[in-house]
Amino acid sequence: MSLFKARDWWSTALGEKEEFDQGCLCVADVDNSGSGQDKIIVGSYIGYLRIFNPHPVKPGDGMQAEDLLLEVQLRDSILQVEVGKFVSGTELLHLAVLHCRKLCVYAVSGTLGNVEHGNQYQIKLMYEHNLQRTACNMTYGPFGGVKGRDLICIQSMDGMLMLFEQESYAFGRFLPSFLLPGPLTYSSRTDSFITVSSCQQVESYKYQVLAFATDADERKETEQQKLSSGKRLVMDWVLNIGEQALDICVVSFNQTSSVFVLGERNFFCLKDNGQIRFMKKLDCSPSCFLPYCSVSEGTINTLVGNHNNMLHVYQDVTLKWATQLPHIPVAVKVGNLQDLKGVIVTLSDSGHLQCSYLGTDPSLFQAPKVESREINYEELDREMKELQKIIKESTKTQDILPKSEKDYDDLRITAEVSPDLDVDSSFHENSSVQQAIDSEVRAEAVPSVTVKITLQSRLAVQKTKLSICVQPPLALTHDQFIFDDLESCGSKAVALSVFLKGNCPPAELEGDAVASYSTPTDLNPEGIPRVAQCKFRLPLRLICFPAQPSKTANHKLTIDTNKPPVSLVNLFPDFADQSDEDQVNVLGFQFLTGSRITLLASKTSQRYRIQSEQLEDLWLITKELAFRLEEHFKKQNSKDFTCTFSGSVPLQEYFELIDRHFELRLNAEKFEELLSERAIQFRAIERRLLTRFKDKTPAPLQHLDTLLEGTYRQIIALADAAEENQTNMFQAFTKLKSATQLVIMLISLWQKLSTDQVAILEATFLPLMQDTQELGWEESVDAAISHLLRTCLSKSSKEQALTLTSQLSIPKDTSRLKKHITLLCDRLAKGGRLCLSTDTNIQQTMVMPGGCTPIQESDLEERTGVQDSTTMFTNHKHLTKQKSKTAATFSLGAFSTPAQRLSQIRRQKKWTKEDMFCGLMRSSEADRAQLNAWRLTESMRS
Repeated sequence: MSLFKARDWWSTALGEKEEFDQGCLCVADVDNSGSGQDKIIVGSYIGYLRIFNPHPVKPGDGMQAEDLLLEVQLRDSILQVEVGKFVSGTELLHLAVLHCRKLCVYAVSGTLGNVEHGNQYQIKLMYEHNLQRTACNMTYGPFGGVKGRDLICIQSMDGMLMLFEQESYAFGRFLPSFLLPGPLTYSSRTDSFITVSSCQQVESYKYQVLAFATDADERKETEQQKLSSGKRLVMDWVLNIGEQALDICVVSFNQTSSVFVLGERNFFCLKDNGQIRFMKKLDCSPSCFLPYCSVSEGTINTLVGNHNNMLHVYQDVTLKWATQLPHIPVAVKVGNLQDLKGVIVTLSDSGHLQCSYLGTDPSLFQAPKVESREINYEELDREMKELQKIIKESTKTQDILPKSEKDYDDLRITAEVSPDLDVDSSFHENSSVQQAIDSEVRAEAVPSVTVKITLQSRLAVQKTKLSICVQPPLALTHDQFIFDDLESCGSKAVALSVFLKGNCPPAELEGDAVASYSTPTDLNPEGIPRVAQCKFRLPLRLICFPAQPSKTANHKLTIDTNKPPVSLVNLFPDFADQSDEDQVNVLGFQFLTGSRITLLASKTSQRYRIQSEQLEDLWLITKELAFRLEEHFKKQNSKDFTCTFSGSVPLQEYFELIDRHFELRLNAEKFEELLSERAIQFRAIERRLLTRFKDKTPAPLQHLDTLLEGTYRQIIALADAAEENQTNMFQAFTKLKSATQLVIMLISLWQKLSTDQVAILEATFLPLMQDTQELGWEESVDAAISHLLRTCLSKSSKEQALTLTSQLSIPKDTSRLKKHITLLCDRLAKGGRLCLSTDTNIQQTMVMPGGCTPIQESDLEERTGVQDSTTMFTNHKHLTKQKSKTAATFSLGAFSTPAQRLSQIRRQKKWTKEDMFCGLMRSSEADRAQLNAWRLTESMRS
């Protein structure tokens, strides 16, 4: 509802039980008084014709007797009233009244009165036309460019345009493909008629085309009549607006004309050639509209009335004013009444006629005075702090919807993983569970493990659907189960197998089982939807088996503990041989994909070392070691067991995996572009071949068939290369996730992060479960890290003021991402802590834990770059002893604007050994894909 109501200047109610529509209202100086004051002409469907000249004593007065100049009842219903130069030999204005089967033109004249009753007005019939067809609406104008007179065009209900040159009938033409009549108007600038057909199209017909088209006095559909004399009626232009039109109007302003069309949900502004100038979507269903020229503002404004008793004023697509009306308007006009310019005249379908203007009514309500009292600011501060504390605690401990104990008891889901691999079928009883199928692993035998899912319902539930999910490249024999309605205290059990399908180790050995169901109630028999879920952990032997330890490795990690070392035979009884004494301190693992990992336990110190040829292969063994150590000391009731990491975080090797994954993403874009080019070329050759084959006179193919076959082979080769690149990119993303999990774990052990801080790191580095070309891992992680650097890890309010872009797109390279990861580790090493609370986003001027002060930007520029190919981040105790050994710097977003940061990068563009090393290191899969793409491109060019 609008804040303001329309200011009532004059209003009246017309008759009783009369009906009106948009063509029943007209505002013009119909009596040719020459004073510039308009009169209001209203016709009704009952046949009453009324002419008003409002003269209120004060704004808001009702109608006086002298305001009604003329009221006469005609014999037929009035469809539309218009005022124009309709009589030949004179340029005076006359009134045209359209009936269903008749068109009448009247002259309105007034006689000065000699008594107190005032002037007398009367109408005189000048001429009339009896119509052979039922009329719908009409329009008028100087058709054909005539001067000093207006011609009339009437649209019939069966789609015929009847044109009248004042007292004489000119011709009639049928509109093509007509079904139902629509609004009709005339554009004097283009000399054309514009209407909206039942096909929801705006159509324009030139007057000259109508004049020379086939005569439509008698509509005949025979083929002989269609080929007779005359021209076929064709449209000048057409535009599909996709909805029915309520009204149409043409406005000329500044030597240009615009066509306004009011639809059921939008109103459109078109150029005189049919092109859309602008379009506005309406919030409410419209009832009428009126475009008019605003001379003072130099623009075209539009009045739009709707079925919510509202009148909106638009300037182009901008809503300038909204006002409340006492009725739903079906017609709206603007006129000059009693020296008042721009009066808005509205008419409702029941006959409520109102003249109003825009303005504001002051509110008569006055708020009572509040009892004045002194404000105790200290008490208000204490109350505010208590409320903030309550709000903060509630946001931490409560969920969006409070959960009761009853919600967990409706349906309980449990998962039981077989302790042995699928060799003996006694675990899953008599159920038929398939083992590994369609596996891509190049091993002699791919093991599988059986998982038994049990659903137990306390109440009767219905529409139960069970979904099981594991992370690829792990796969399931069945991933969905649908059950009938479960009765109260009933249970269902299913068994399935999990196996390794892809040719790379997974990033997680966990699975999720989710059951969606509905609990019926008395008020809702369909049931309230609910969800129950549980997680299950898969055994390590599903993806690897015991192997001989390796003495040499490229990547090594050392985990420190605060407890005496545990024998590896006790920690990994499923991998160690109890009789082999050498396996007490050393153990070997080999993945099904071929990678080998070695685990060593120190005999004297409390350390464990994990080593492998690939960085990503260390993750699962490291995680399994930490998990089994925690479980071992839990059984011994040791609650103070902790793991720490004091070595170097392998950021350099981690960056190599990022570059490898990013390069495969770029290759995917190149393959997509090449496929698009070859597909366009293939379709062009096909069109030319079809043209040659359809030609009646055979012509030589000019080797088009050879070119088509060659293009087809190139498309197939490109598709195979793109598919291979997609497989390599999936494996690279899986390896990247494993390495990311390892880096998160090492950072948490290094800085002794809490569970909440580790969760923030995981959400930052692992925002995507799947990697796509539209939204990739690099841009998502870069945006998340940038947010942390500008909030909880920021050093000044200047960094917090920097805003991030709202649109994520694939970057040009990974240098920015690597710089941000380096900066994140550096600030964590200096004592920064991760937190999502807004009250910590202030400049940290206090001394951080570990005796470190906030990082200064100058120091940061000297130490952020990787000093050499082996530089890594260590504990903050070691950082204080390290010094910068290179002049290479990374731009770390220390400047207030992106332009300043960019200029800093350009001024200090220096490359280190690490940069050259990152540029030269490429994965074998990426090299093959890039080489294939290069060869295909060169062969296509040749």
